[in-house]
Amino acid sequence: MDLKKTNAATTTITRDVDKLEAMSGNIYQTIMIVAKRANQISVELKEELYKKLEEFSSYNESLEEIFENREQIEISRMYERLPKPTSIALQEFIENKLYYRIPEQTEKIHGTIDTNTE
Repeated sequence: MDLKKTNAATTTITRDVDKLEAMSGNIYQTIMIVAKRANQISVELKEELYKKLEEFSSYNESLEEIFENREQIEISRMYERLPKPTSIALQEFIENKLYYRIPEQTEKIHGTIDTNTE
C-alpha cells in the first residue's frame, strides 16, 4: 500500500465515537486496532525516509561544515506534509482496509475453585 496516496486528513477531524464502536463492537478494541496499525505505519515511514536520506549522508571523518542539500530538504518536507500515522490508520479502519483478528478469550478467571469432586 502506498501511504503517500492515502486520502486521510492532514488536520484534526472530530469522529463519531458510536460509529467507530459499532465497527468492532468495542471502542477500546477499535482504539487498540488503530494504534497498532499506526505504529506499523510509523515504522514503515521512518524506514523509507531513512533510506532516502541515507543517499545524502557522507561518511567523512573530517570536521568540515555540513551543507544542506536542497533535495534532502524537499524530501524531508514531503514527509512532514503527509498525514500523521494515526490519521492514516483510522482512515484505513473506517474504509475496512484493515485485517485484524481478536483471539478468543479462553482463559479461566483466576481465583475460582471447583468444589465439585464427583
